[in-house]
Amino acid sequence: MTHARPGGVTLVAVIAWISGAVNIIAGILLLIAALMAPAALWFGLIQLALGIITIVVSLGLLRGRSGARILVTIVFILNLISALFVIFAQHAQLWSGIASGILAVIGIVLLYTRRANEFFQS
Repeated sequence: MTHARPGGVTLVAVIAWISGAVNIIAGILLLIAALMAPAALWFGLIQLALGIITIVVSLGLLRGRSGARILVTIVFILNLISALFVIFAQHAQLWSGIASGILAVIGIVLLYTRRANEFFQS
C-alpha cells in the first residue's frame, strides 16, 4: 500500500529549497568577503556546495526516496554545523546563519515523524 506524501515531507522539501537558497546566498557573500579576507574563500565554497546539494537532493524527498531522506538529514546536520560557524565567526552573516540553522532543525524534526516514516517505508 502506497502512503500519500505527508504535508510535513512536502514542507521539508520546501524548507530544503529555502535552506539551499540561503546557503547559496551566504556562500556568494562569503566569496565576495574573500576579496578582503582570503580565509573566507573556503567557507564560501562550502556554503555554496551545501546549498546546491540541498536543493538537488530535496527532489528525492518529493518522490519518497529513503536515500534522499538520509542524505537530506546529513546535509541538514552539515548545514547546522555551518550555520553555527557563520553565527559565531562571520558576524556580518549572523541572520543568514540563524535562518539556515533554524530551517535545518525544523527539517530534521519533520523528516522523522510517524507519518513521514510510513511514507518513506512504503
